[in-house]
Amino acid sequence: MAKSRVRHLVVATVALLALGGCGLFGGKDDSVNGAARVADQASAPAAEPTTDEPTADPTTEAPKPTTKPTPKKTKATKKPASTAPTEDPFWEQLPACAHKDKTKPVSMSKVKAALKDASGRIYWTHEAPQLKLNYTLVKGVSYMESGWQSNIHNCDGGTGIMQVMPDTVSFINLRFGLDYDASDYKQNALVGANYLAYLTRHAGDLYFGGKYDLSTSKCKTTTSWCLLNVVISGYNAGQGSIEQDGATKTLPNPQYVSTVRALMTRCKCDQY
Repeated sequence: MAKSRVRHLVVATVALLALGGCGLFGGKDDSVNGAARVADQASAPAAEPTTDEPTADPTTEAPKPTTKPTPKKTKATKKPASTAPTEDPFWEQLPACAHKDKTKPVSMSKVKAALKDASGRIYWTHEAPQLKLNYTLVKGVSYMESGWQSNIHNCDGGTGIMQVMPDTVSFINLRFGLDYDASDYKQNALVGANYLAYLTRHAGDLYFGGKYDLSTSKCKTTTSWCLLNVVISGYNAGQGSIEQDGATKTLPNPQYVSTVRALMTRCKCDQY
């Protein structure tokens, strides 16, 4: 009877060790507990094989999983937008307070025709009879301001293809006894061009001895103090900002001016 009990005890011990091995490689064990179990089995004496059931070779490594876990998708980080002047400052994303109205945008070809008509006129004839604008200037400013989108309204009140302000429209209308409506893209172009002409006359009289030459040849660089650059700067920064910096002959917004100058030379809008 004693020998029979010993034999049953040995068989039970072997079965218990076999169950422990199955839990390590086939069960849901964490890595710490699994490693501890491997250490326990390595230090325990090997059981003698019996004829009741086969035992695994302790030198044989457990089969490695053939499938790799699927990596988690990570959100791509957005690169910071460049602040350097570009040749195409098109409004790809409007500021939160800006919006497009529900009107259908005017085609680019019609916008181009309106800007060419506005730039071909002579303004302020009584005070500057030789004053003339040029299409490249009006084109560059307009594309910088709106991307030639007729239904854009900015946070500060600017509207349309020339992003003219309500005060600017009122000033031009009162000065010439007109009734321009900035919501009409053709009249919007006329108001914007007329204001560029006013800035040309004002800066020409104040800083350049009554000369109104808007030629690029008069400018050493795209941001130097010349009539063309001052007019571009004033359209964006305002007449008051130009007068504040006039003593030092520096532009308050050189990056804006540099970008418009680039658009005057090469612009996506040239294809229309």
